[in-house]
Amino acid sequence: MKEWTVTRKLAFSALVVALYVAVMAVSAGFAFGQYQVRIATALYALAGVFPFLTVPLGVANFLSNALLGGLGPLDMIGGVTVGLLTAGTIALCRRRSFAPAVAFAAITLIPGLGVPVWLSYLLNLPYSVLAASLLVGQAVCGVVGALLLSALRRRFGILE
Repeated sequence: MKEWTVTRKLAFSALVVALYVAVMAVSAGFAFGQYQVRIATALYALAGVFPFLTVPLGVANFLSNALLGGLGPLDMIGGVTVGLLTAGTIALCRRRSFAPAVAFAAITLIPGLGVPVWLSYLLNLPYSVLAASLLVGQAVCGVVGALLLSALRRRFGILE
């Protein structure tokens, strides 16, 4: 894959942020329920092929929490932090043969165990209850993300 220009990276990043927010808007009915299946978080796997998307994916989570979440600044800051950690972890392991497994683990565990930290405070619910329900939903997203990364790695010839 040839090098991307700054303009191309910015345009692609903007499209991915818009896609993330759009997917969150369409899936809001089940993305904010008891079992939060936030299918948009599967897009974090894109950082496994396009590492420059790490920051835009964190921003996308911030925007979706700001526009759709309704839980305020703590949720927005937590969302950007989880987004950066998840996409960053995937980007760091992108050249490894086990990158899809890392994508599954990162997409499942980082939001699944991280988000309940502030949600338990905001919603006055036990951390363990929130973590259990988020892990179930995020596991679905982790599978989708791992499949997406595997397909993209084959497409772009990023196989070890």
